[in-house]
Amino acid sequence: MPLFWRIFALNAVVLVAATALLLWAPVTVSVPVVFTEAVVLLGGLVVMLVANAVLLQVGLAPLERLSRRMATVDLLRPGQRLPIAGQGGVSHLIRAFNDMLARLEAERAASSTRALSAQEAERRRIAQELHDEVGQSLTAVLLELIRGAERADDPDLRADLRHAQETTRESLDEVRRMARRLRPGVLDDLGLVSALTALATEMSIHTGLAIHHSFQPGLPALDEQTELVIYRVAQEALTNVARHADATRVEIILRHDEGVVALRIRDDGRGLGVSQEGAGIRGMRERALLVGATIDLGAAPAGGAEVNLLVPLQRNGA
Repeated sequence: MPLFWRIFALNAVVLVAATALLLWAPVTVSVPVVFTEAVVLLGGLVVMLVANAVLLQVGLAPLERLSRRMATVDLLRPGQRLPIAGQGGVSHLIRAFNDMLARLEAERAASSTRALSAQEAERRRIAQELHDEVGQSLTAVLLELIRGAERADDPDLRADLRHAQETTRESLDEVRRMARRLRPGVLDDLGLVSALTALATEMSIHTGLAIHHSFQPGLPALDEQTELVIYRVAQEALTNVARHADATRVEIILRHDEGVVALRIRDDGRGLGVSQEGAGIRGMRERALLVGATIDLGAAPAGGAEVNLLVPLQRNGA
C-alpha cells in the first residue's frame, strides 16, 4: 500500500470509530454544553488523538528505521541493509536505499583499489629512489669521509671526520629503514611470515616494545595483494600502539583455520577509549575491503586494545 493511502486508512479508522461511537453511544450534546458533556467530548478527542498518534507511529516506523540507518551508515562496514517487507511505497523506498548502498560500496571499493594501488606504486618508486639515489650518495659520502679521516694528520680534524662518519652512517641507516617501511623488500623476496618477523624485530628495537609473535606453520599460499594487506594492517596497528597506546607488550598472532587467515594484534596499553577512528584505522578498514576481509577493533581481555583481521581464503582459491 502506498504511504498516502496507508496514512489515509489509519486516519479513516480513527474517524469511523469516532463516528460510530457518536451514533450508537447514549451521549447527547446540549446547547449550551454542560460540564459533563464537555468532559466526555474532550475525553473522546484525547482518545482519538492518542489512537491516531499510535497508528501513525506504526505506519511510519519503517521510515524512522530508514532515517536512522541513513544517519549511521558507514561504507567501510559493508553489508548494512534494512529488511524489506511487503510491496508498498515504503518497501520500494527501502529497496532503493539498499540498492544505492550496494552501488556506493562497489564504487568505493573500486576507487579505493585504484587509490591504494597508486599509493603502493608511489611508495615503491620512492623506496627505490631512496635506496638507489640517496642511499648510494650517502654511501659515497661515507667512503670519502673514511678516506679523509685516514689521510688526515690533524687529530682534531680526524675526530671531526669520524663524527661526520657516524652521522652519515646513522642517516644512511635511517634512509634504509624508511625505504623498508615504504616497500618491504623482504615481503617480495621471502614471504609474509618473514616480513612480519622482520617488522616485529625492527619495531621492538626502535620503540622498546616487547613484541611477541606466534605464526602458525603451513600458511596457505596467498596472492601478493592479500599478503600486502595483512602486512600493512600489522604495520599500522604496531605504529598506533607505539604512538598512542602507552603499552609495554604487544602480541602478534597469525593463524589459519576453517577457510580464513586470521591476524590478531593485542597490546597491554590504555585501550581505544571513546576516541574517534583516525585516518590510520580507516586506512586499515579500506585495505581490508580490498581482499574481502573483515577487521574488528576492540578491548583486549586483559586490558589494552585488540585488532582482528579475518581474510577469507576462498578469494585465493584455497
